[in-house]
This record gives sequence, C-alpha cells and structure tokens, in this order.
Amino acid sequence: MDINVFRGLMSAVLLFAFIGVIIWAYSKNQKKSFDEAANLPFADEAEDAKPNLDASSSLENKKHV
Repeated sequence: MDINVFRGLMSAVLLFAFIGVIIWAYSKNQKKSFDEAANLPFADEAEDAKPNLDASSSLENKKHV
C-alpha cells in the first residue's frame, strides 16, 4: 500500500466522521439536551441571589473585635 493511498483513505474516513458529527449536532433529538446544557451557567443564579447572612455577620463580628 502506497502512502498516498493511505492518505486518501484517511481523508475519506475523516470526512465521513466530520459529516457524522455535523448531522448528530444538528439533529432534533439532541435539541433538548443541548438546551439544558446551554442553561447550566444560569442554574446557580437562584442560589447565589440569596444573601449568606451567616458569612456576612461573622465578618462584621471580626471587624469589631
């Protein structure tokens, strides 16, 4: 087998793999899971919005000591 035949076969394999990834990424079956993953950075905002009174009161106590 010549090296150029190997290169041609590898190019074809990688082209089909690329097309497969594109089809998988844009398929409608993946939309729900991708939407959930896109909203993950915003999932912690509800927990972060609550003030932590214990931590702030302990800092104030340390300043007054």
